[in-house]
Amino acid sequence: MQAAAVPTTSLDPRVCDQARLTRDARFDGLFYIAVTSTGIYCRPVCPAPSPRVKNIRYYDSAAAASAAGFRPCLRCRPEAAPGSPLHRAKSELVGGALRLIEQGALDEGSLPELAARVGVGERHLRRVFAQELGASPLDVAATRRLLFAKQLLSETALPISRIAEASGYASVRRFNAAFVATYGKPPRELRRGRSGDGAANELVLRLPYRVPYDFAHLLEFYGRRTIPGVESVDASGYRRSIVVDGVPGWFAVSAIDGDDALALRVHHPSSSALGTIAARVKRMFDVDADPRALELALRDSALLKPLVRRWPGQRLPGAWDGFELAVRAVLGQQVSVAAARTLAARVAATHGTPYAGGAAAGLSALFPTPERLVDAPLEQLGITRARASTIRGLAAAVLEGRIGFRAEQSLAEFERDLVALPGIGAWTAHYIAMRALAQPDAFPAADLILRRTAGQGRTLSTRELEAVSEDWRPWRAYAVMLLWRGS
Repeated sequence: MQAAAVPTTSLDPRVCDQARLTRDARFDGLFYIAVTSTGIYCRPVCPAPSPRVKNIRYYDSAAAASAAGFRPCLRCRPEAAPGSPLHRAKSELVGGALRLIEQGALDEGSLPELAARVGVGERHLRRVFAQELGASPLDVAATRRLLFAKQLLSETALPISRIAEASGYASVRRFNAAFVATYGKPPRELRRGRSGDGAANELVLRLPYRVPYDFAHLLEFYGRRTIPGVESVDASGYRRSIVVDGVPGWFAVSAIDGDDALALRVHHPSSSALGTIAARVKRMFDVDADPRALELALRDSALLKPLVRRWPGQRLPGAWDGFELAVRAVLGQQVSVAAARTLAARVAATHGTPYAGGAAAGLSALFPTPERLVDAPLEQLGITRARASTIRGLAAAVLEGRIGFRAEQSLAEFERDLVALPGIGAWTAHYIAMRALAQPDAFPAADLILRRTAGQGRTLSTRELEAVSEDWRPWRAYAVMLLWRGS
């Protein structure tokens, strides 16, 4: 069987053919099948009968299929697919812009403003999006809004007005118009007969992932680093307090029995915060990763191949807040994980803000903001003078805008700015980038455990380890996690 020859996917059309015919869940969300005879695009796992090959077009993303004039399938629900990994962008420019769009940059902001944030002109940004994604930034943003709104309609009992706000529509009128234009019917008709999940004071969303997915290891990783009162981890999942748009709340993440997805339970009074919370939690738990691509990239390494086979579901544990992670990274310099956790707990208990709203989840505090730490006498908590000074300097740099945890910045730019601060070196900068920015190629090469493990009998120099790691790009952060587990 020959696939239709179309230049709309970076995947081999023969691979797409095989994945479509076998309904291979490993490719779910990595490409979409558009059918010219129906005008619909579907996931590779769609249960509908296979269309004629001459009518098939393959697209890398839902946005590209939508930009080509196709509408999402109501049967397989593209909004229920795992997200497209951001690393598939061919440039850091597009990757950074995609992260901003994911966080709602085009819901209220304009395309010229987005282009300015990534440091290019509007015309150039449109051009590189068309070349790499087959869709414009506005197409990507519109598809993100529509599919997130469709997910909220299908999975929750939120009122229509709150769904419109949560998914980034400027008004209910625009929300209704988008659904009529795409699905041919208003959103209320698509919801008919459905009921939401969860209690009245919480919102429950499904976060799909591609198998294998080692959720148990993520819980173990977070559990060893849990800050009492701010976070809570047990066999059922992970919970933590948060602040979004100045308003506190909390969320919980747990596995869903019999489903390749996590359950995200959000307790936050602001509807407009839901998209931001969902996007940050997805990044924190790395649900959009492509384990197949990871395996293909690392299996040729004699050092990493047995580790990939032993732990095939490795994910990159992210962080909810960049500043918090940076403070914890400084506290963890040259001390054990347990010691760093103890110091972080003292910082949160002494300088954090009490939070009564999370009592049901065992949460009682919000991690301190830069404002609360910029002049804090941290030495009184048993923190060395040098590290206390580094944390205060970090807080000041964040408040002054010299340091930011912006999604659009490159790894090189972030490292340059961070190592300019006293007390922060390349190891700390790459560790923070690996977790706070979810940078898949971050690599703290000076790490002693990494150099010992990679040396297999001797300790490599930082330069030697950097040279060895060149073959692992752009997945070096995942290699770090595997090597730490194998040490």
